[in-house]
Order: sequence, then C-alpha cells, then structure tokens
Amino acid sequence: MPHLSMVLVNHPLGGVDPKLIRDRAEGAVDAVLAALTTDPALPPSMDVIAVATGAGAVSVPDDLDELQELAMARGWSDGLPVLPPTAKRVERLIAGTGLARDTIVVASLAPAMRPASVEAIAINAAMAGAAPEHMPVVLAALRAVADPAFNLNAIQTTTHPCTPLLIVNGPIARQLGISGGANALGNGHRANAVIGRAVRLVLQNVGGATAGETDRATLGHSGKFTYCLAENEAESPWEPLHVERGLRAGESAVTVLGAAAPTNVNDHGSASAPALLKALAGSLAQPASNNIYYGGEALVIVGPEHARTIADSGWSKTDLKRALWEHGRVRMDAFSAENVARYKHIIPGRFDATEPGATVTPTVRAEDIMVIVAGGPGKHSSIVPTFGATRSVTVRV
Repeated sequence: MPHLSMVLVNHPLGGVDPKLIRDRAEGAVDAVLAALTTDPALPPSMDVIAVATGAGAVSVPDDLDELQELAMARGWSDGLPVLPPTAKRVERLIAGTGLARDTIVVASLAPAMRPASVEAIAINAAMAGAAPEHMPVVLAALRAVADPAFNLNAIQTTTHPCTPLLIVNGPIARQLGISGGANALGNGHRANAVIGRAVRLVLQNVGGATAGETDRATLGHSGKFTYCLAENEAESPWEPLHVERGLRAGESAVTVLGAAAPTNVNDHGSASAPALLKALAGSLAQPASNNIYYGGEALVIVGPEHARTIADSGWSKTDLKRALWEHGRVRMDAFSAENVARYKHIIPGRFDATEPGATVTPTVRAEDIMVIVAGGPGKHSSIVPTFGATRSVTVRV
C-alpha cells in the first residue's frame, strides 16, 4: 500500500529539553490526525514498484548511460550502475532457482511489507550482475533476514549504520568462489559482490528501504552496497560457524547479521593467546556500541594468523569467547550520566553498579560473541559491532 500517508518526526529524540519533545509530539499528533482523515491519491506512476516486485514490465532505453539515469531517477539503483533486467536474463536467473517465477520466497519484507517472489528477486539480482548459480544463496539470505529474530524492520529503518552481513559456509562457498581469504570484505570477488548486492537491491526495491526516506541511517557504511564473505574454513583451527550451529560440515548455509562496519585489530607482535587478547578485547570494548546497551551479538573476525596463535596456546573457540567477554569490559565512568540513566531503562540491572572501577561486559552473555575465521596473510583481525536489537539467523542453502 505505497500510497498511504506517512508522518515523519524529526530527530533528535534524545538528549533534548523535555518541552521540545512535548511540542514535537503534539505536532506529530496533528499530522497523524490529518493523515487519518484524508484520502490520499494514488501516485501517478507505480512503475518503480511494478519492476521491483515483478508485477509488470517497463520499457527502458538501450543506451546504458541513459539506463543509469533512468534507474537513479526512478529509485531502482543503489547509486552504482545496474545491468538491464531483460526478460532473457531474468529467465536464466529464475531457472537457477528450480522454482516457478511466482513462488513466494518471503511472504513479507519490511518495511514495505511486500512479498518477494522468485521473479522479483531475479529482477533485482539481474540488475546486480548475479549469475544463475548465485541465486540459491540469495534466496537463503532473504529467508534469513525475514526471520522475526533478525528484526528486519528496525534494521531497514534505523539511524544506526547497520546492514545485513552475509557469512557463507560449506561447499557452496568454494563452488561459487565466495572469498573468505585475502580482502574478503573488499573488492575483487565477483560472487561476494553480486550476492551481497542482489540481497541489498531486493531489500531496497521490494522491502522499501529507500535511503534518506524509510532508510534513516545517519551515515551508513559501504556494506550497504554489498556485505558478504565466506568463512575461511580451510585455515580455521576450529569448527566453522554453521557446524557450531548444528549443521553438518558438508552442508552449505548462510548466516545473516545486522552489522556495522568492521574495526581493524592490528597486532603483529603478540605470540600467545593471552598477549593477543589485549588487542582483541581492547578493540571490542566500545562504550558507544549498540551491543553495550541493546545486547545482541558482536562478531569477531579472526584472521588466520591470529587464529593459529590463539589455537597454538591451546584455546578453543569457547575459550576465546569467554576471554573476550571477561576482558572486553567497559568502565562505567566511560559513559555519561545521561546515557547511564537511559541505558538503565533499556536493560534493567545491567548499569546499576556504582562502586569505583565498575565495568560492563561487551555483550550480555559470553555466548553472544560470535567468532569466525576469515582473511588472508597478515596479523589483522576485525571487530564487527551489530545493531544490538537483532539476532543472527542461519539458513541452510
């Protein structure tokens, strides 16, 4: 129902005089009443939604430069060039799913609450440059983000910079060339780029997350173009993520996480797990992270060289999680009094300590710290904070 009226309430909502909040609320009530008592006209053109959802065909110019102008003007593109979703290309992508074009993969994608059919997904995947063999991973990722535990509506509309990060495990990562090695979160890997981008375009064009409108990210980050990698299972000393979550090693899976941008952890000197822990836990201890006051999970991507250092000290993945949780604490005096008062309402009991030197753990539970191994040569790892009010979801491909 894209023609329904919308009422926008301007930021900031916190850290301002209560009178301003009251005045703003009164204005919002008036706007809501006006919207409820007015019958808005249907927009003059619905072709953007028709193309995005597979509900109709629209003629586009043959000239690629003209196509880019049209795609931006009509809201189909993420800002990068798109490929034309011709009937022939879309048909090939549909065939890659083994499903009928009108099969509903996800019944409702927030915030627009529109269904995602195989055809709609294929149209967006075609614009992203995906190939038929990529489609099963794209479909699995969309099923994962639609799980209520993921909290897609909030992730699509928040001012936080989060976006779905796709972590691929199992044989399909090798088959498709999804990189978990050097520069895995960077450029140069077609499968990483087009799979992540196809999911993002579906979330934009079918889910309705329009930048600056329904997508209210204050800054965002480059992962909102594409954010996808494989776990480097070959160089991991521990069981991979999907096995940790109950699947078999020979199965393929996608895990989605509502993630902010990664923070690099550079430690070229430490030669043992306890020594390396100082850099990893120190980087995890972020007083402004959503994980501190919303809970949820935080992701630690351990580079293969760091992983070997930790494993050679006899530490399991569980040992590492527990150590990160114990040593990645933030001192209470790192928070402002105003923020502490706010946090007490979000997670009661978590910010009540008042004794000198009191600390808060980086997540509510040690198990809420996710650990995967990824990357190439070099003594680097990454901390990836999350939206907090979300849970990662793993779906078999």
